[in-house]
Amino acid sequence: MARKPNILLVDDDEHLRIAAGKVLKSEGYRVASAASGREALESLQEPGVALLISDLRLPDIDGIALLKQALELRPEIEVVMITGHGSIEQAVEAMRLGAYDFIQKPLDATALVKTVAKALEKQRLASENEQLRQQLQQRSGAEAHIGNGPAMRAVQELIRQVAATDVHVLIQGESGTGKEIVANALHELSDRRGKPFVKLSCAAIPETLLESELFGHERGAFTGANATKPGKLELADGGTVLLDEIAEMTPPLQAKLLRVLQDGVFQRVGGTRDIHSNFRLLCATHSDLARAIEEKSFRHDLYYRIHTVQIAIPPLRERREDIPLLAAHFLERFSARMRKEVRSLAPSAREQLLAHDWPGNVRELQHVVERAVALTDGDMVECVAFAPAPGGKTAVTASANGSSISIPLGTSLDEATKQLVEATIAQCGGNKLKAAQVLGIPPRTMYRHFSHPAELGHAATMAAP
Repeated sequence: MARKPNILLVDDDEHLRIAAGKVLKSEGYRVASAASGREALESLQEPGVALLISDLRLPDIDGIALLKQALELRPEIEVVMITGHGSIEQAVEAMRLGAYDFIQKPLDATALVKTVAKALEKQRLASENEQLRQQLQQRSGAEAHIGNGPAMRAVQELIRQVAATDVHVLIQGESGTGKEIVANALHELSDRRGKPFVKLSCAAIPETLLESELFGHERGAFTGANATKPGKLELADGGTVLLDEIAEMTPPLQAKLLRVLQDGVFQRVGGTRDIHSNFRLLCATHSDLARAIEEKSFRHDLYYRIHTVQIAIPPLRERREDIPLLAAHFLERFSARMRKEVRSLAPSAREQLLAHDWPGNVRELQHVVERAVALTDGDMVECVAFAPAPGGKTAVTASANGSSISIPLGTSLDEATKQLVEATIAQCGGNKLKAAQVLGIPPRTMYRHFSHPAELGHAATMAAP
């Protein structure tokens, strides 16, 4: 059985220390105690304490001062404050300064155990997120996006095996799975990494211009050709070419590409001079090329030419074990970009990510995490929102304590959260602290949604015995 973390309990009331210590020890925690702030700081000099539980009022220094010094000494520690009647404002200030939560006297054993478990779970998630960040830093920029589950480890191994060769590679997978990321990795791990990596989307360029983009053109070759322009194949000499969505290329242009791959030479549009270019070809598509061959929209001889090695990327719903690593990467990226301190996902948010079907795959995950970071005020993402299906009017059901409300897809995260919180407060008879417990969120999260001073005072009055 895993060893449970150490807890330091600080209060000048000996009876409270004994009673709370017995409750926590019965849950398997190792508990040390201190009767003053100075004793607590001495204990914190030694490593091992994961959670500090301290009264706001101590005989030598107040709990706020202890909180500040404890977090300076041990930034990774979690802190829960014990408050007496009339000290709610101080408790809220403590949470603003970094405390996880507060519990009120007289202590309730169930509330104490629940708060401790959640504080330590937050610490565990933060530690796990840091480990994920370290994993990302140890990997190359391209590989960081790929994943770390069994399926993607097999993809990574195949990438390493073929990267150093010059064989043509066909990368297949649903939209948003990361085909371009795999292509980036193939180029970065090859001997051609110091040479150009030229990308061309066959779906994004009109058919009439695709030939010119690929092979280049001479001046006067067609209306608007006012100057000679080299094509992508010519620019990629010595490097790598990625033809994305190659199934969108027309059969006549496929025939010209096939000739280049067979003979190693081509001519610009309107030109007569043979041009040689030493490039490696990577192709990507989300289409079923076997069906395209049957329908005669894709040449079978070109298929066999570009299909020397095939790398198939499984959709995200078939490799859910990669979601935490990918989410951590996007969380770190968007937090830095938005200058925020969002560091981890709450268990509820992680469960949402793991349960989603991800029709948009990694690209959808990226957008979901970006939206979550933009809408998060604290250091942890509490929940995430998914974009509605095109034209969809489906409602999702949010529930708390046995009751439920329906929220239409497309509702903003702020509005959906507001509806759920308000419904839960109503169910709890207006007691916001009780509603926070029902929702499984810290009271500070509740105060973030209802932060007017008058409402804080009303919540404190309702919560008072």
